[in-house]
Amino acid sequence: MKRLLSVVAALVMGLGLTAVVAQPAQAAVDLTAPFSREPVFRGDVDKDQYNIEHVYDVQYRLRWLGLLDATPNGVFGPQTEQAVKQFQRRLGLRVTGRVTANTWAPLIKRTIRGKGAVPKVCRTDGWHVCYDRKRHQVNLYKHGSLYNSWLVRGGSYSTQTRTGNFTVQWRDIDHRSRTFGGAPMPYSQFFSGGQALHGSRNMMDPWVGHSHGCVNFWVEDARQLWNLTHDKKLYVHVYGAWD
Repeated sequence: MKRLLSVVAALVMGLGLTAVVAQPAQAAVDLTAPFSREPVFRGDVDKDQYNIEHVYDVQYRLRWLGLLDATPNGVFGPQTEQAVKQFQRRLGLRVTGRVTANTWAPLIKRTIRGKGAVPKVCRTDGWHVCYDRKRHQVNLYKHGSLYNSWLVRGGSYSTQTRTGNFTVQWRDIDHRSRTFGGAPMPYSQFFSGGQALHGSRNMMDPWVGHSHGCVNFWVEDARQLWNLTHDKKLYVHVYGAWD
């Protein structure tokens, strides 16, 4: 095959044409599927709040599994790649060092923390967002079954996200804050006064900084939650000690 390609290339060059090498098409990612994320691999960087590739997401989960010693920094380098390969070997997956759908699903499932603290109401009928303030984690349940889980951050000590059981009252896909100078709050789903689930243009690392009471998602994750729930009745449950 390589010899045939060389002959074809030579003919193309001899004719004075520009060779175009076809690249295999990348399969579309279904982000409405359970435990789904975009593919992440070596060289990806969470560059800034507008360019999140879910590298922090991968790194925190690998640390919780004891596979990554380095502090999460949003850069998918050789250490992160080796940790991914270790995880894939452990589960008998194809060892690629890339985090695609078949790796994301078990990685998320195995790094959901505080399962015993999740309120029972989260597993009742309907769609439920369950935010654990202590663990910076939002779980999404669909009719009693866990559907996805995301890393988030909540309110500061003086503006804590209110605990309790709520229902989303209104939504705005392109909301801007009336309180904080028109700051963008994309994919907002308001559940308690001015507190909402929304994408944040300020969050890089979920354990750095806080909101003014809202539950901040990476924008891509807020969009994912929106696409799954914006046309449904959505219950919100906030629990856990402030952190």
